[in-house]
Amino acid sequence: SSVGTRGGDSPRVTPVPAVSPACPPLGLESLRVLDTQLRASSHKRHGLGAHRGRLNIQSGLYDGDFYDGGWCAGQEDTEQWLQVDARRLTRFTGVVTQGLNSIWTYDWVTSYKVQVSNDSHTALTPSCPALSPQVFPGNKDPETPVLNLLPSPLVGRFLRINPQSWFPNGTVCLRAEVLGCPVPDPSDAHTWHPPAPPESHLDFRHHNYKEMRKLMKRVSEECPDITRVYSIGQSSRGLRLYVMEISDNPGTHEVGEPEFRYVAGMHGNEVLGRELLLNLMEFLCREFRRGNPRVVQLVTDTRIHLLPSMNPDGYETAYKLGSELAGWAMGRWTYEGIDLNHNFADLNTALWDAEDNDLVPHEFPNHYIPIPEYYTFANATVAPETRAVIAWMQRYPFVLSANLHGGELVVTYPFDMTRTYWKAQELTPTPDDGVFRWLATVYATANLAMRRRCHYDDFTRFGNIINGANWHTVAGSMNDFSYLHTNCFEITVELSCDKFPHASELPEEWENNRESLLLFMEQVHRGIKGVVRDSDTELGIPNAIISVDGINHDVRTASDGDYWRLLNPGEYEVTARAEGYEAATQPCRVYFENVPTPCSFRLARARGRR
Repeated sequence: SSVGTRGGDSPRVTPVPAVSPACPPLGLESLRVLDTQLRASSHKRHGLGAHRGRLNIQSGLYDGDFYDGGWCAGQEDTEQWLQVDARRLTRFTGVVTQGLNSIWTYDWVTSYKVQVSNDSHTALTPSCPALSPQVFPGNKDPETPVLNLLPSPLVGRFLRINPQSWFPNGTVCLRAEVLGCPVPDPSDAHTWHPPAPPESHLDFRHHNYKEMRKLMKRVSEECPDITRVYSIGQSSRGLRLYVMEISDNPGTHEVGEPEFRYVAGMHGNEVLGRELLLNLMEFLCREFRRGNPRVVQLVTDTRIHLLPSMNPDGYETAYKLGSELAGWAMGRWTYEGIDLNHNFADLNTALWDAEDNDLVPHEFPNHYIPIPEYYTFANATVAPETRAVIAWMQRYPFVLSANLHGGELVVTYPFDMTRTYWKAQELTPTPDDGVFRWLATVYATANLAMRRRCHYDDFTRFGNIINGANWHTVAGSMNDFSYLHTNCFEITVELSCDKFPHASELPEEWENNRESLLLFMEQVHRGIKGVVRDSDTELGIPNAIISVDGINHDVRTASDGDYWRLLNPGEYEVTARAEGYEAATQPCRVYFENVPTPCSFRLARARGRR
């Protein structure tokens, strides 16, 4: 077949045989394609320029926001185009499009042509009968992605999407992703037979439920002395919520050893966290066997729990559609339609009401706040996945946790719910704001990807961390519940601009996050730790309250009397009290080294209680 031209002489572009499977995305959604690689014939304004024409990019939420969700042409005619520069000869195999993401207008392209060029000035359109029809069907709504594979791949450097028709009540607006494979440079013989990449010991691909179970079983069999797989419950469709425990003594809580957890897949379509935790299982197992000193120390001194899929039903829905077609929301919710990120008991309101009435901490606790009775009723709208995680939290004395999400590049920390109930955004810090800001900063600064804007918010101005309520209020979040109902400090990590990265991008995402994952786990050892014992029997005292002067948030000892209290470097007055005992206070100093300061107590029985 030949390729015609649109005016003048230009390099010829020859279709090449189809390849299978289809080529991966160039990376408009993941931002591997830079803003400078995107051009357009025209645009309405800068906030609707070519750099906004990225699949699943989101608009601003509020009136007057500068950015909207997509590219919109400045004129309404069939000569408009959005162009992608692949920066090298590329075998283009397909295009995915969406309409504009906006709360104000409805705009999408209903048909378009694909044009290829080698010089960015002359667009080349396939003209031979084998490649007809040249007009591809576009979108029927703003959000559902539509994939069109080219009848035969085309080779060129530039690809243009040339809209031919659009929603009658709208205008020329779209978001896109382009599928393509780089073509070897004929002037460089080495590119035709590049050296084989070093063999990776990690399984970089997307794992459905069955494949996830197989990987976890394989890792457990490979490292039986430091791993244990257990289930904390089932989804509404009966899929088990599996956890991998990694410890030098799996299945046992060791006195003085803190417990850590990572949770991923709360939103089933935000899949990167799931794959990172599966890779982390493999990495810790194999590096421990190799004697990596850092990993050996981490596994020996910490009991690690990894839950890769909190919402397995939602993941299976997104997995069936795949990376580019799952869209922004498909699979986010559970099978019952529940958003797990809003499904935990609201303990904030009860605490703040008690504070307003000067009841804290003498008549109302500032920690271990009880779950409201209404939340425990059988007919309460509480997902089985949520109930399973709450029971898990209550069963293990977790100290530190991160909840892995996707769709942005930012780390958020509690509180997630605004104290002024009618405000959508409001800075709402916890009494441990300094510690939370440190924890969020640790993950963000070690992450290689958190250097750029994804959608409309520019989090780089704040070091890619933000108080959750100051971003957008979330009532009933897992972070707030964890902090107020248990001892555990928890943050949320938004791992990537793309909620469902293509499998080809997973190795790079692992490199982006590996150091952050390890460094954040090591923060579980920052602060003080100790055991509260009965001075007569030397037995540990469970549920003893540990208070730090000046911080209106306490923690409690575990069943053996041991406790951990995350604190930034400094000098503190710490008090231990338990029912039936005399309280005791002592100074405890936290150093800059990431080693917990021992701070134990021996409590004497109160008079008349011996």
